[in-house]
Amino acid sequence: MAKPYTITTAISYPNGKPHIGHAYEAIATDALARFQRLNGRDVFFQTGTDEHGLKMAQTARGKGIAPRELADEMSSYFKQMDDTLDISYDRFIRTSDADHHDASQAIWQAMEANGDLYLGRYEGWYSVRDEAFYDESELTDGEDGVKLSPQGTPVEWTVEESWFFRLSKYQQPLLDLYASQPDFIRPESRRNEIMRFVEGGLSDLSVSRTSFDWGVKVPGSEGHVMYVWVDALTNYITGCGYPNDPDRMAHYWPEGGDIIHIIGKDIVRFHTVYWPAFLMSAKLPLPKQVFGHGFLLNRGEKMSKSLGNVTDPNELAERFGVDQLRYFLLSEVTFGNDGSYSPEAIVQRSNSDLGNAFGNLAQRTLSFIAKNVGHLPEISGHDAADAELFDTVGKAISIDVPAAFDALAPSVAIEAWLRACFACNQYIDAQAPWALRKTDPQRMETVLATLYICIAQLAVAISPVIPKSAKTLLDHMGIPDDVRTYTGIGSHWYSPLAESDFTLEAPKPLFPRLELPAEE
Repeated sequence: MAKPYTITTAISYPNGKPHIGHAYEAIATDALARFQRLNGRDVFFQTGTDEHGLKMAQTARGKGIAPRELADEMSSYFKQMDDTLDISYDRFIRTSDADHHDASQAIWQAMEANGDLYLGRYEGWYSVRDEAFYDESELTDGEDGVKLSPQGTPVEWTVEESWFFRLSKYQQPLLDLYASQPDFIRPESRRNEIMRFVEGGLSDLSVSRTSFDWGVKVPGSEGHVMYVWVDALTNYITGCGYPNDPDRMAHYWPEGGDIIHIIGKDIVRFHTVYWPAFLMSAKLPLPKQVFGHGFLLNRGEKMSKSLGNVTDPNELAERFGVDQLRYFLLSEVTFGNDGSYSPEAIVQRSNSDLGNAFGNLAQRTLSFIAKNVGHLPEISGHDAADAELFDTVGKAISIDVPAAFDALAPSVAIEAWLRACFACNQYIDAQAPWALRKTDPQRMETVLATLYICIAQLAVAISPVIPKSAKTLLDHMGIPDDVRTYTGIGSHWYSPLAESDFTLEAPKPLFPRLELPAEE
């Protein structure tokens, strides 16, 4: 049985509708999960919404509705976005789910049993927008005497009774973790930033609130709800069966398991300082890696409501196509860095890569076969040019693309795939099957069969990125379901398919050319 692979997005805070940044994280994580499934892994992929906290309570109060009603409505927009973008999650978790409350209270009790929770009084700076506490040394002065967090959000002085977590106790264990597992935090720039923060000294963390009640109740402590990050981070193990399904937990959250968190760079601290400390305290296994990706910029500018440049991913998907949007975001941005998008850039990359390099290759090859052969072409011995193409495409499909996906580098995987597409286009131009039709029909069929095999390999390789288009093409080509994997899509399926009664119909264009309205 394949080793399990657990991968998660951060859970989105649904006090506003999803934007393109949420879509980017979901698409990237989905592509990585799909790749691992194609590689034969038993994958558990979780995403969802983080619905508790003061910010949600305040937003609901402002609308004159209950927090649960707001959470139900707003969470539905995130699930709709995921479904629209073809996100293949195994669970869409909500922190208002009953089993998640059980898990949050169980990890609390485990930390308490380890002596790491104590009751005290919290006085300090708190950002409602970030749901985060900040030290005085981290703040800057804003306008009108308002103090700002490192994220630029306003903070306010808060005083209330609170439970505290002995985070200071875990300073050295965390530094030991970073030293023993250099890849625990990626990319390297995020690791360096977190190590400096922890080396600077850790204060105990306030982990409960009494000023509102929209959250997970602290067990045995009247009037306290858990600090939203204790509750939110626990979602990852809720989906893996904690605490009521130990067999599932041992399967998807094992000691030393392949457990990957894909998150935005602005919440790396919570996932690489607080979360492993909570897990150590509760004597639970740690994830293998936390990857903090960059931000998406609209034409190079950070998105904000005040600038009016926040983009609805559903609108982009409807306008340009789901797979075109997925392909653009994963090919354009080096995973881990910030990246920029614009309608012009989406159109240009979709037309050049998907339309011209791959779509046109498939279109002209399959149309030519349907029109001029009438059956799948027969192979009559390969020559050096055929063998070279098989080597080039085979290396991309079996080595370069999988290695890049494994390294969480989807843009590098796409570059390797695109080079193989270019090689196929050079091959068809050089072999000119349209000329061979008159001079050497037998050679023409071998050339077309070679291309048929390579196009199927390319479709499987890129399917984590453009799943719907790849499936449409593979279905049209009659490729058996059981070979649609990185190890299965060699050439052994071709002869049985050619000898069957399968007839290739003329294809419809996979990627119609995109155009921008004149005013854009």
